[in-house]
Amino acid sequence: MSGAYLLILLIGGIGMFVQYKLKSKFKHYSKTHLQNGLSGKEIAEKMLADNGINDVKVVSTKGMLTDHYNPQTKTVNLSEGVYNQRNTSAAAVAAHECGHAVQHATSYRWLELRSKLVPTVGISSKLASFLLIAGIFTVNSFPQLLLIGIIFFAATVVFSIVTLPVEYDASNRALAWLENKNMLTTEEQSGAKDALKWAARTYLVAALGSIATLLYYLNIYSSRS
Repeated sequence: MSGAYLLILLIGGIGMFVQYKLKSKFKHYSKTHLQNGLSGKEIAEKMLADNGINDVKVVSTKGMLTDHYNPQTKTVNLSEGVYNQRNTSAAAVAAHECGHAVQHATSYRWLELRSKLVPTVGISSKLASFLLIAGIFTVNSFPQLLLIGIIFFAATVVFSIVTLPVEYDASNRALAWLENKNMLTTEEQSGAKDALKWAARTYLVAALGSIATLLYYLNIYSSRS
């Protein structure tokens, strides 16, 4: 059990480092102004148009790194630091989120699977914490409670794993479009690739962290039940 706990701490430390690198990378590339002069909003609209997507709107949302694509409302939501900005970071993020819109339009199977898991994960994530804590305190007398909690938590683990190909594919689509349409200079393209690389690593660390946490609870269950 101590090994699993140390693994969680290690991954947590790596996660903090990756988050730090991500923020520093986006801050660095936000200082690289695009030669094409386009804003994040304009880049997003052009990528959508080039992919024949006419029913998705590009809107602004508050916060930093809060960018996301909403398949229910068909909106590409760009943070304030991306929507109006004309730099490499804005271009990378805007194109990445449009990559999700392209996935949706082309029925990308991993995105469809993740969307189907959302309702289940929404319920299981709320119940898992309570069940796991209660299960630890009652593991000697009622180990089944901890097992139920583990099953609910496993659903969130599956979701984090399914998210990986979705995010990596969106970045690949974004970078391919930016390059094929000559949207960025060689230096800007390199910066966009670097920024999205670190963004993808946050999802990888999150998935590894959830797996390590699952192993931790499985160890508790197997050693005390």
